[in-house]
Amino acid sequence: MKAVRVHEYQKDPSIDDIPEPKLQGPLDVIVKIGGAGVCRTDLHIVNGDWKDIQNPELPYVIGHENAGWVQEVGDAVTNVKVGDTVILHPQPSCGLCLSCRAGRDMQCTGDAFFPGLSNNDGGMAEYLRTTARACVKLNPDTNPADVAALADAGITAYHAVRKAVPLLWPGSTAVVVGAGGLGHIGIQALSALTATKIIVVDKNPDALKLAKEIGADETVVADGNQVGEVQELTGGGATVVFDFVAEQGVENEAWQMTGPAGYQFVLGYGGQFTAPTLDFVAGEKNVIGNIVGTYNDLAELMVLAQAGKVTLHTKQYPLSGALDALHDLDAGQVRGRAILVP
Repeated sequence: MKAVRVHEYQKDPSIDDIPEPKLQGPLDVIVKIGGAGVCRTDLHIVNGDWKDIQNPELPYVIGHENAGWVQEVGDAVTNVKVGDTVILHPQPSCGLCLSCRAGRDMQCTGDAFFPGLSNNDGGMAEYLRTTARACVKLNPDTNPADVAALADAGITAYHAVRKAVPLLWPGSTAVVVGAGGLGHIGIQALSALTATKIIVVDKNPDALKLAKEIGADETVVADGNQVGEVQELTGGGATVVFDFVAEQGVENEAWQMTGPAGYQFVLGYGGQFTAPTLDFVAGEKNVIGNIVGTYNDLAELMVLAQAGKVTLHTKQYPLSGALDALHDLDAGQVRGRAILVP
């Protein structure tokens, strides 16, 4: 099969011919990929930012936002069958450790793996090996390419919004910093789940135009005056700020946009957050980290997606155009999410 593989960090991946994956255990599932999202994390992987954390053996296949059709199942799989349309939670987890039993899949301490990020081939390929625990069954008429990026970008944004729902009563304000691949999903999740006033900050006019179309009440151009404009719109700072950028100083601007007793949810990464401790004490502010959501988050998000309340705005590329997709994403030329279609 064709697959996008990293051979050396800080160099473009290549499209290789490699063997198709095989079942390795009774709960394994082989999925024929119908759509694979291209994530900014893939750029970080290619750059080598994750090599000391996940330590994969090179070369390996990237791609952790995947949807498609069940091709083959292990002997113990009962929740899906061959031919089912599925979207895949990015981390197949053990189901037995305390974190899994509490529903916190991403903190699994058992036999978990992360295709496309850990030492396991991902989904920028024609086929992928995962497990039954990762499969969320979809309506048969769902096009996997339309929803694939919800498997990571979607549940990352939804997970943060879901945690913030009790804080966002009518009359509250939520600021979304960055209206790109994750941010535009976060805007729709906020609109679907809360009655908060939604303010979106981005430097790209097209992104702000899309934000208005999908639920933003106010938009602010990040032209150097964005902190003051947000403070004015929120009366001194927002109830909750969702920082989907969190690099190049944006993480500290998001802190300044957060009001007294407010919450800064950090979803992007790459920067370094700093703030005077007096600000924490006097302002009673809170900073919350967010990683990929749970299996239940993905199942709930798919209910919203299939009801038309969350729509993924995508730009599709053939698998052979993977390098074009990665370069376009790096250059900021993708509105919404880039999707590879084998």
